[in-house]
Amino acid sequence: MITTTNKEEVAIVREQDVVPLRNRVRDYGVKVGMSILNQTKLITATSELVRNLLKYGGGGKVIVEEVTNGRDKGVRVTFADKGPGIKDIDLAMKDGYSTGKSLGLGLPGTKRLVNEFDIQTEMGVGTTVTIIKWKNG
Repeated sequence: MITTTNKEEVAIVREQDVVPLRNRVRDYGVKVGMSILNQTKLITATSELVRNLLKYGGGGKVIVEEVTNGRDKGVRVTFADKGPGIKDIDLAMKDGYSTGKSLGLGLPGTKRLVNEFDIQTEMGVGTTVTIIKWKNG
């Protein structure tokens, strides 16, 4: 069972909000004793998802949490927007698919960087992506 020991919510409304969020996520990674490699994976995933939040969702909120599951410690980051939603999640999760002018590696690449990845979307309501990177994962 995953429990939360520390939590904060950050509003993301403009590009200038990205770097402070990355720094907060790094701080959480350091606090749980994550290696530099795992911190980098977590920060890279965060960067991709927060940029999607701005580009496709028009901004939103991010919740950063220190979590434990038994002896495992990690960081959970939840990205929530009230954008248009994702029409076809299966397609969006395929390498090379993009609705923008990108390489289409964002969501599937992010999933490969973290230990747990969940995406919920509803057309016209918004999208929520939750990731967890475990200290030793």
